[in-house]
Amino acid sequence: MTKKELVTEILSNENISKVECEAIVDSLFELIAQELVSGKEVSIAGFGKFTISERAAREGINPLTKEPIKIASSKSAKFKPAKQLKEKLN
Repeated sequence: MTKKELVTEILSNENISKVECEAIVDSLFELIAQELVSGKEVSIAGFGKFTISERAAREGINPLTKEPIKIASSKSAKFKPAKQLKEKLN
């Protein structure tokens, strides 16, 4: 499901304008992103938890030249589904 499809689905169930709905969806995604950037977790009861995963710096190999290269540390967002969501999926 894309963002556009999400907005359309919400509009079919709610009595708000498309502009308002898009603003709400954008605000929700921005708020989740801001919380993760500030180092906090976002937990939504019955749905799941968004957390930050950190990868340490490491050494890799360039596949073309076979020379060792340094890979910088990085952060990534992770999602862990809640028990209720897992049950719905299974």
